[in-house]
Order: sequence, then structure tokens, then C-alpha cells
Amino acid sequence: MRSSSLLLLSFLVGVCDARGASDFRVCAFNLHHYGDSKSQNSNVMSILTKIIARCDVCLLMEVRDTKEKAVPLLIDSLNRYNTDHEYSSVASGRLGRSAGYQEQYVFVYRTDTVTVTGQYQYPDDRPGDVDAFSREPFVIRFKAPTTDIKEFVLIPQHTSPVNTTKELDALYDVLQDVRKMWKTENVMLLGDFNADCGYLAKKNKKNVRLITEKNLIWLIPENSDTTVRLSTSCTYDRIVVNGETFADAVVPSSATPFNFQIEYQLTEEQALEVSDHYPVEVLLKNSRLLKTGRMLRNVAFKVSFTGGTPLALMFVLSSLVFQMLSL
Repeated sequence: MRSSSLLLLSFLVGVCDARGASDFRVCAFNLHHYGDSKSQNSNVMSILTKIIARCDVCLLMEVRDTKEKAVPLLIDSLNRYNTDHEYSSVASGRLGRSAGYQEQYVFVYRTDTVTVTGQYQYPDDRPGDVDAFSREPFVIRFKAPTTDIKEFVLIPQHTSPVNTTKELDALYDVLQDVRKMWKTENVMLLGDFNADCGYLAKKNKKNVRLITEKNLIWLIPENSDTTVRLSTSCTYDRIVVNGETFADAVVPSSATPFNFQIEYQLTEEQALEVSDHYPVEVLLKNSRLLKTGRMLRNVAFKVSFTGGTPLALMFVLSSLVFQMLSL
């Protein structure tokens, strides 16, 4: 009886550790002109669906859905592909200085793990710096009860390659605006910052407050390649968190590009049909999994050390199973 109980306890500890791999995932993905044409390509949509379905929240950039059909098709594909979750989206208006070329920011999210609690289109009318952005940030506040951080704000940005330094610096003003408006320090900035290679010269980094401010932590490792083409190797896409509290809520070393070309065994040509960027992502710690894991390990230690009775073992195990099923 006791050996069976210990075996079950060991199994539960393993399950909890394995489930830790599914901690809350935040992603940012430049889809490279996602619109009607790309949404009609079944092979591309299959790969896009697999990529985005991995994320609890996924920022999409370069969405050019003029007919307003491409995003609904993607959400429908996600909901058919992964029935364990329900997906929805919230989108900005069309942004851009030219009427002939405009993009949208779109946040796709799992409605069962996260809730939208606020949205804010940055007006880009700061005195002395009006129209700083080609595509001004569309800011979203999320509530995610199972994460350590509980509630957080995402500030997206797809910088203009010809104005990267100025736009990255201006993001600092957006951050201060959001902190004051929503009275929060739990802010993440993410997107295609074009923050490498020829678009952000090393000599200009000292002029970017988003880089020089010590309270801002850049998570994607330098020299990570976020581009698909073999001819380029640049860390364009980034994730930045504000403050140590948010940084401590991140799973260590989890911030990385997701190389879907390798993951889904695509040729370079096939991968470029999906996008010329890899998505970047980071995991947020799941407080419930952490708590349950600690409880299980503590019980396992006590049981193995004291040699608990079969009845006591079964009582403890039944209680822990109930808690895990209620997560």
C-alpha cells in the first residue's frame, strides 16, 4: 500500500514539473503583410495556426486586413485547431502616415487564461514631439490570474526602419504615460523594434532611453537571429520588461526566438511564405503550478523521511489530486 502511494506521489510530482513547461506564454510576431492573399494559402495558415496556438497572448504585426476577413479566418483556424482553449482578438485601427500603406496591431489571446481589462491608442501628440511614430502603439492591459504577475500591460511597437532610433526613444515616453494613467509598473514592451544591424547603430544606443534606463530589462539575448533569411542574422524583434518585479515573474532564460523553420521542417522558401521574421516569446511563471509543485515536493520529502502510514498517505494524496484538478 505504502509503495503504491509513494509511486503515485512521484508521478504527481513529475506531472506538475511537466506542466510547468506550459507556463503562460507571451509572443510577438511580425507576419509580413498578413492579409487576404496570405490567409487564402492553406499551407501558410496551417503553420501560422500552429505557431500562434502555442501562445496565451500573441502580438501580431504587419496585419494588412483591408477586407476585415483575414483576422477572423485566423481566429477560426485557431479555435478549430486547439479545442482545449478559446481564442479571440483585439485590434488597433489602421495605422500609418500614408493612406497607401497602413498596418494594424492585433493581439490574439486565449479567453480562458487571460482577460482584456483595458486598451489605449497612444495619441502621438506629445508637445515638441508630435507624430513621433509611423505606427503609434496600441496598448493593452491584461489580467492573467494564474501568473505570478497577475495583471500586466503590453506596449507593442513596429518601428520604421528609417526612424528606429527616434521611435525607440519615444517608446520611453509611452511607458511613462501608461504607468501614470493605469498606475502600474507591470509593463512589457515588445515587437519588431528593428533594433539591430544597420537600423540601430551602436553609436546611437546612448541616445535611446529605452536602452539606457537601468530599470528596463531587455530579455531577448543579443546576437539572437530573429530573421528567417539565411543571408541575414539580426536581433530585430525584442521583449523588454519594466522593473525587477516583472523580471522576477519571468521564467529564467525563456525569452527566445521561435525557429518555426526548424520546428516544422520547412525549407527557407516555405518559411519565407509564412514570414521573414521568427516570433519572439517569453514565459511568465504560473503561480498555481509553482505552489502545487512545492507542496508535492514537501509532502514527498516528509513521506520518504518519516515513513507515513498508508491511510495518512492516501488522505494527503487525495487532497493534492483535488487541488491539481481544480487548477
